[in-house]
Amino acid sequence: MSDLSLPLGLDFIGANDRARSVTTERRRVRIALIAIAVIFLSLFILLPLISVFIEAFRAGLNTYWVAITEPDALAAVRLTLLVAAIAVPANVIFGIAASWAIAKFEFPGKSFLNTLIDLPFSVSPVISGLVFVLLFGLQGYFGHWLRDHDIQIIFAVPGIVLATIFVTFPFVARELVPLMQEQGTQDEEAALSLGASGFQTFWRITLPNVKWALLYGVILCNARAMGEFGAVSVVSGHIRGKTNTMPLHVEVLYNDYNSAAAFAVASLLALLALVTLAVKIALEWRYADQIAGSNRH
Repeated sequence: MSDLSLPLGLDFIGANDRARSVTTERRRVRIALIAIAVIFLSLFILLPLISVFIEAFRAGLNTYWVAITEPDALAAVRLTLLVAAIAVPANVIFGIAASWAIAKFEFPGKSFLNTLIDLPFSVSPVISGLVFVLLFGLQGYFGHWLRDHDIQIIFAVPGIVLATIFVTFPFVARELVPLMQEQGTQDEEAALSLGASGFQTFWRITLPNVKWALLYGVILCNARAMGEFGAVSVVSGHIRGKTNTMPLHVEVLYNDYNSAAAFAVASLLALLALVTLAVKIALEWRYADQIAGSNRH
């Protein structure tokens, strides 16, 4: 008995040593890896971000204030917020419905739907914008019908909203689907067996279990919606004060050689990105225990 236990013990110790040898690196290697990560982040993220704010205030605070408060800039800010306010809730509804269907039910075409969600990640935003022009433009498939009924989608706010929804709809669904699949259907089945309705089960069981993933998806979706350029550029028409979002307004100013104003408006976009990151970090810090508990569920 003792002869048998000794090799097993030695094998167990040897396995632990091998595991440590795989996950534990030398000090020089750790320093090199950290240095590479810090240098990469500094060169490609931190330095450009700092440069935007430096250029924005280079001409002085008064020039900065004039650039972000002139009518076209304010119109771009309002349009950007309006588009995000429409696109994000629409994607929340789609993301919850799609993820719930994929994770909780079996139906024909489930794999196709799951694959289709990733389509905006693989298609260029410019191509997606061209698709909407092909559908709703004056010479598009529905163009004549829209013209006869005095409905304008391309070169108007509806087209910008549609393009933004298309490029941002995977963010919420992709946060929810893996978590819902990991959680399974046991909680919902238990609630239904106790007499809960479908809506009660969703509202009291499913939604609380995925609320943090949903919140992350909303934050990412909102950040992309406000910063989207390619698809919006194709369908907007670049009409100053009407169809220019903040990214498009930055491009117009830069092409007009008004660099100070361009960087001023760009700094607002950068500030929105930083606020989004700060909110995400604050939520992770404030509700760390609840988030960990939700992930272990």
